[in-house]
Amino acid sequence: MARPLLPDDLWNAIAPLLPPPRPRPKGGRRPIENRAALTGILFVLRSGLPWEMLSAEMGCGCGMRCWRRLRDWREAGVWARLHQVLLERLHAAGEIDWSRASLDSASVPAGSATAGPNPTDRGKPGTKRHLVTDARGTPLGFCLSGANRHDSPMLAPTLDAIPPLRSGRRGRPRQRPGKLHADKAYDAKPRRQECRARGIVPRIARKGIESSEPLGRHRWVVERTHAWFNRFRRLPIRYERRSDIYEAFTSLAASLITLNQIKRFC
Repeated sequence: MARPLLPDDLWNAIAPLLPPPRPRPKGGRRPIENRAALTGILFVLRSGLPWEMLSAEMGCGCGMRCWRRLRDWREAGVWARLHQVLLERLHAAGEIDWSRASLDSASVPAGSATAGPNPTDRGKPGTKRHLVTDARGTPLGFCLSGANRHDSPMLAPTLDAIPPLRSGRRGRPRQRPGKLHADKAYDAKPRRQECRARGIVPRIARKGIESSEPLGRHRWVVERTHAWFNRFRRLPIRYERRSDIYEAFTSLAASLITLNQIKRFC
């Protein structure tokens, strides 16, 4: 039996976060249901299908109506809050390994979108996804930048993208891992200072001194998580001209990966 495109556990997590429908004093066409719109958004994210080819027979309305719902929910902070809620559920169960984290980036061809020229792809436009995960590969936070942006200055913004997570018990929310593993692209004194200022022990390979292989025993999890992101066929190539739409898709994918981690460990 095929798995449902929108499982009940995902819907139960996101439904309380959705804003109420806008009042329509002048009437007009009846808006589609939130669950139907989310089903259409998930179908485009997983299949990579263009919005205009979203079939009306699915009951999701036209592609542009789903696109507007994706945009509006991003502006309302729904996608970021959904990821935080799922991370808090995992944290409350004690299944986030804060002992060490891994950070790395992945370049994404930009297709028809305008982004930074990728120096590793003959100057073609591209986007970088900067990602930090826990020791098990759960995505804790991410940032997007142009493909021409060096990895090193994005270390601090990526760490700051980790939301504060409450466990349901007394005490301050947790936001920082104990150690951070990164490759030689982040080998700079300011990067180590940024880690220590946040109470994180940097484990960054030094250029010309250390080999990256010992650190690779821990950093492979973030590379695997990047591969998990690329399973969502809307993400390996950025088709969206608007950066906020691609960010919304990436945040939704992070929530789906976190939900899989909940099913795996909880």
